[in-house]
Amino acid sequence: MKRAVLRGEAVLVLGVLAAAPLSAETGSGETREPAIAAPAIPGNAVSAPALPAAAASFDLARQSAEAAPLAQTAAQSTANLSAQQDAGPSAAQGPSGQPAFAMPRIVFDETWASVGIGVGFVPSYSGSDDYQAFPLPLIAGRLGGIGISPNGPGFVLDLFSQAPSLGPRKTNLSAGPAFRVRADRVQQIGDDVVETLPDLNLAFELGGNVGVSFPGVFNPRDTLSLGTQVRWDVAGAHEGMVVEPQIGYRRAFGTGIAFQAQVGLQFVDDNFADYYFSVTPAQSAASGLPQFEANGGLNSLGGVSILNFDLDGNILNGGLSIYTVLGYSRLVGDASDTPFTDLRGDPNQFLGGVGLGYTF
Repeated sequence: MKRAVLRGEAVLVLGVLAAAPLSAETGSGETREPAIAAPAIPGNAVSAPALPAAAASFDLARQSAEAAPLAQTAAQSTANLSAQQDAGPSAAQGPSGQPAFAMPRIVFDETWASVGIGVGFVPSYSGSDDYQAFPLPLIAGRLGGIGISPNGPGFVLDLFSQAPSLGPRKTNLSAGPAFRVRADRVQQIGDDVVETLPDLNLAFELGGNVGVSFPGVFNPRDTLSLGTQVRWDVAGAHEGMVVEPQIGYRRAFGTGIAFQAQVGLQFVDDNFADYYFSVTPAQSAASGLPQFEANGGLNSLGGVSILNFDLDGNILNGGLSIYTVLGYSRLVGDASDTPFTDLRGDPNQFLGGVGLGYTF
């Protein structure tokens, strides 16, 4: 790497990683599982498809780190309370007159939110080998029956989100609009040669996300998710289309640790590839880079892993948590062959981050 570059302005990011709640169930028997959110990566960072979040894989309103032990505890507590009340006040109270037990508190209901802040490092543009630091603000949750989860610097809405309640876990579907801001080579470019070229424009990508998740695939406490996101630039920047199929996996360890990983592909059309990876004759004359004409196709493949530690050991009751993010992607095709990557950067793209979140 040539050097690490500190990004001066705040990066537009809707969320990084929520406090990772274990799953809870809907009254209809369909799983609706709050938990880890995806890392919010700046649009000028790694372009791996695994980084933008598919709702089925990273939706905070439907994570699948299994909550069966706590759900059983809650159900048993309810039964014990009824029996103790029938037996009279003395049976339902401890020696000091206080309740003999407390019902487990679950913060994930009709309305909840996760907020936080962290710091991460990503390439200064897609294909760069210069890395920059950026802030990782966190905003995610559920409002008015709609799940909200991060999607790079953007968001995904789940129109089928439901408040959690106790019940068996079942396969569930997710669908809703998806939005992302792409700030690739807009400013703060870490390479001296690439920086001689005019800055690109912000792209505002709008589209949709669909997904399905399957609980208990390899372990009673895990969930496997499949999803696809399709977005189009509506701001007149690259004016292209992005398609990102993804596979996600989630697993809880005890009641205080949640792990999540996602892998995926990113496909782009000719407009996208030409805007970000072509070198025009004018650009060649200004920078000394050879001319290059980029075409669409498979743009990158990669993955990201997220580990969340609840500070009081109980994810379901909200509160403070520490999250870590590690990711890797490999640019392929013309995204790898372009002089921006081949001569001035590296097709291997890495990211990392750590932050502190609070869920309420």
